Amino acid sequence: MTGRISAPTLASLYAKAGVDWGDHPAFAIRRHDGSFRSISYSQWRDRSLVLAEALIELGVKQREHVAILSNNRFEWILADAAILFSGGADVPRASDITEQEIAYILDHADVEVAFVENESVLSKVRAVRDQLPKLRLLILMEGGENKESLQQGDHRLRDLEIRGEVLREKGSREAEKRIASVCPEDLFTIIYTSGTTGVPKGVQLTHSAIASQIRNLPFELTPSDRALSILPIWHSYERVFQVISISCGICTYYTSLRYLAEDLQVVRPTIMISAPRLWEGLYKKILGRVESGASSTRKLFVAARISAHAVRRAEAFFRGQQLDLRGRNPFVFGALAVQHAVSWICFILPHGLLDKLVLKKLRAVVGGCFRGTISGGGALPPHVDEFFNDIGIPVLEGYGLTESCPVLAVRTWDRLVIGTVGPVFPETEIRIVELGTGRILYPDPSRSDLGHGLRGEIHAKGPQIMKGYYKDPEGTDKVLQEGWLATGDLGIMTFNKCLKIVGRCKETIVLLGGENVEPLPIESRLLESPLIDQCMVVGQDKKHLGLLIVPSLSGFAGVGIKAPDLAALKHHSQCHDLLRSEMIRLVSGSTGFKAFERIASFDMLERPFEVGEELTMTFKLKRHVIAERYVSQIERMFTA
Repeated sequence: MTGRISAPTLASLYAKAGVDWGDHPAFAIRRHDGSFRSISYSQWRDRSLVLAEALIELGVKQREHVAILSNNRFEWILADAAILFSGGADVPRASDITEQEIAYILDHADVEVAFVENESVLSKVRAVRDQLPKLRLLILMEGGENKESLQQGDHRLRDLEIRGEVLREKGSREAEKRIASVCPEDLFTIIYTSGTTGVPKGVQLTHSAIASQIRNLPFELTPSDRALSILPIWHSYERVFQVISISCGICTYYTSLRYLAEDLQVVRPTIMISAPRLWEGLYKKILGRVESGASSTRKLFVAARISAHAVRRAEAFFRGQQLDLRGRNPFVFGALAVQHAVSWICFILPHGLLDKLVLKKLRAVVGGCFRGTISGGGALPPHVDEFFNDIGIPVLEGYGLTESCPVLAVRTWDRLVIGTVGPVFPETEIRIVELGTGRILYPDPSRSDLGHGLRGEIHAKGPQIMKGYYKDPEGTDKVLQEGWLATGDLGIMTFNKCLKIVGRCKETIVLLGGENVEPLPIESRLLESPLIDQCMVVGQDKKHLGLLIVPSLSGFAGVGIKAPDLAALKHHSQCHDLLRSEMIRLVSGSTGFKAFERIASFDMLERPFEVGEELTMTFKLKRHVIAERYVSQIERMFTA
């Protein structure tokens, strides 16, 4: 069978995939020797039905919320399907979840049953069990061989499978009844993501919302494709692609950063969901290898890059796939057409030769069968973007939010406009709204250009938009009005009808690896230091976080360092050491912060933030103003 499976709910889609794709491999698990063991679609479906039967017997109710606290692994998708087959919705999070997050999320989401990856996560849940009066059942995915270590109310996943097998052998088919009763508007998942206050918000995504992403996928995937899974599966981005893969009969191979280079050669994937950091690292690795090679190799590499870039740019121009922010003036277009035509004629033959001699070897780094990657979770650096597209590794950058589950726009092989996130997704409406006034800049029927090229906040409407934040009508109303989601991102609709992201008007920072960071909790903790008067966390599209600090003259005087002003304080070497110590003390694992939430670099400012300038009348940071004012200091932080 070929083609994409369609179904009104994900529960029925999963069940149908087990029949339609049958013995075709669905998931592949890495063995210790580097080989992969595959599990077929029918095996996955059958095991999921068995586990669902046990969950139902243990009291999991229709539309109940069940947590999954685990990293990527087969047991994750097994638990996910079992929850759907029992009529429930999952509440996923990775195993690095903190005890504070466990206490808040599981209580807020009304979780009674939770899958936990291992005994480390189990111990975290137990540490806050007294704060979770609704939690009655824990299911351990791995470990627990010593049954004495399991407390009352704890079960091993494998034991539940055996329990479910017995029930099925006796004729129980409660799971099939639950699958049939799931409705398109029922919740598929609640994904918790931090809000502007730092308090996690539960994004409610329905079966119909996710189904729309499958229905509107703007490019073809087939059972012959092989997908390598590396991003956290609980994120909406990787999660939805996993669902799409199931609908298309693709086999998903689970890997990690540790084994990625090796697994690329073993699996030879055709498609992969990725974050910008992966491609930046690979770019540096390739350049480093070239630089360490012979002089002749370096010269061939440079020639191959130049010819490939010239040919790709010329072909993109004639296909209308070059970034266009102003519209094509006929005279300018004519001049550029001649220029690109000459460039293509000059470089097409050397490009053909150098592609076979040089670029083909570079493409072998990702296995040699790569059709492309869909990059998201942050902006891809332009030079990295151009490099991989030049050498024949298509990067289909996309854009979206957890609240839009997640895709709002994505490049395709036919619409690959570098510098944009591609055309708007089918069935999706986008408008560009002027900040402050709310005036619609695009589409504006009163303008001959409809508002192409104008910058404003991106608002989106479509079947993929969330139902709202769980138990938070006020937070929902702030971002969702009359079906329109205010994304908090600044964008431009280009003249060749692609969306370009140009900044953010909300506070969430997205690092290069796709990690979402809320700056307010970090800043609030740092302001506990007597040495810091004001601060702002920065790091959008960077590898790590940085910090702008307005130090406290009185605070430093209290530790024996007196200075007449901030400028003098900045040049006192001991101040830097003391501030670094304070950051390590206040923002660390022991104080509840994850590794990517810690400050890696900082700069001291020579004047304070002032009301009317960098601060609002209520003393809130004007982040975009500060970022523009101190752009050179911020860039130095990340280039030093």
